[in-house]
Amino acid sequence: MDVLSSLPETDSDSDDLAIPPADEAAARCAQLLRDAGLRPTRHRLALARMLLLGAHRHVTAEGLYDEATAANLRLSLATVYNTLNQFTDAGLLRRIAADGIKSFFDTNTSVHPHFYLEGEDILVDVAGGLAFTVPAPLPGHEITRLDVIVHLRRKRLM
Repeated sequence: MDVLSSLPETDSDSDDLAIPPADEAAARCAQLLRDAGLRPTRHRLALARMLLLGAHRHVTAEGLYDEATAANLRLSLATVYNTLNQFTDAGLLRRIAADGIKSFFDTNTSVHPHFYLEGEDILVDVAGGLAFTVPAPLPGHEITRLDVIVHLRRKRLM
């Protein structure tokens, strides 16, 4: 599937993994970007369609770049990084720094905990959430986000 050929050349206004038909998908993505204060460029539209119209998921810049390349989208890894950062700054994605080195981008921007599978580089949502008490913020401050990542590794067989 050539993602760019299914998107409009101009900035017109014209669940699971099901994605609406090309014109409807492009229009939905363009509106999502505009609502977030971003200009719907060709690359932003293409990446938004890949990220925001399907099921919630966690991606890395490298993984998304590989998907875009497989979809015949011609862009650089730097463009993918820049776009993911723009989407995050605009509130369309959440950045999760799972291990201090690798960042995942979560299409589900609600507050929810994650499991990080060490050695497998996989981030998954914790089903059912976690129960704990959030401390009160320091005087004069407010909580802006909460990240809970439970690191897992496979048990060693004896």
